[in-house]
Amino acid sequence: MTHMEKEYPKKEIIEKIKQLEEKFRSSGQDLSSYLEGLLHADYLNYWDYINLDTLLTLQQPRTSFPDEKIFIVYHQITELYFNLILWELEQMAAEKEIGLEFFKSRLKRVIMYFDLLISSFAVMWKGMEREQFMKFRMSLLPASGFQSAQYRMIEIMCTDIQNLVYLEAREDYKDINLTSIDSLFDILYWQYGAKELATGEKTLTLKSFEQKYGPELKELIAKFRKNNLWKKYLYLPEKDEALTDLMRELDQKANVYWPLAHYKSAVKYLQRDPMDIAATGGTNWQKFLPPRFQKVIFYPELWTDSEMDDWGRNWVEKELLGGVSG
Repeated sequence: MTHMEKEYPKKEIIEKIKQLEEKFRSSGQDLSSYLEGLLHADYLNYWDYINLDTLLTLQQPRTSFPDEKIFIVYHQITELYFNLILWELEQMAAEKEIGLEFFKSRLKRVIMYFDLLISSFAVMWKGMEREQFMKFRMSLLPASGFQSAQYRMIEIMCTDIQNLVYLEAREDYKDINLTSIDSLFDILYWQYGAKELATGEKTLTLKSFEQKYGPELKELIAKFRKNNLWKKYLYLPEKDEALTDLMRELDQKANVYWPLAHYKSAVKYLQRDPMDIAATGGTNWQKFLPPRFQKVIFYPELWTDSEMDDWGRNWVEKELLGGVSG
């Protein structure tokens, strides 16, 4: 090894120390104190960094059925993906002058997470024995996946809130000036998915959800009225066809493929001739999950009338009816 080769790493280290010294000096900190702390610090381990030991204690089945652990782990993974989607949406909302390429790159990430969510649902409908699920599910009442507040946050951050109004009332609120978020909140489509079929009264599942997350979600509605993903798209100084295609893809993945992945699982576990079994928490999955009933569409301006009329139909024909048109 030559003299130059021996000296190069030392010069590089000295330069980095100088940069660190400048960084700490500018914030009124003493670099030497931090270096002394570094001398005594332990090396970082993988298991400590991701809190593995804690993570593996978060699965706490309520029954002795082995497949309940699969059910818990899958829902925890789902919530982590939701959190990543929210993280991308928050970054996009924070950009004051968002550029086209940044918008597209973050949108592709959101779509990627939805792809993973959609494909991973096979864990639910392939990974559990129906007999086990039908028994341990009764110990989960009144809990329900309906109570995922993170997914409601994703919806609020992606679209104008009027697009989330219950279908039968949506046209009346299409151009409304949001003066009362409280009254609007009561007619959002997901509220109708957790009401008693016979009486129309709110289930305990819905009441608990509103009590815990209602104020937070209402604040989010107010915050993202003018800063949701659709508004960011409209305000872009330049757009291209590729971006519009990505917006449409997100809309379809979130509002057709994702709920129908749920529906496919619900049909396997909860459909029984001649009746359908209620989902945990009493949610009305038969009317709540199929896209053709709720027709939740984030960006109706980007779809033709015929496309919206057939919302979700092609998927149902392919996945549930074996490609047979009706």
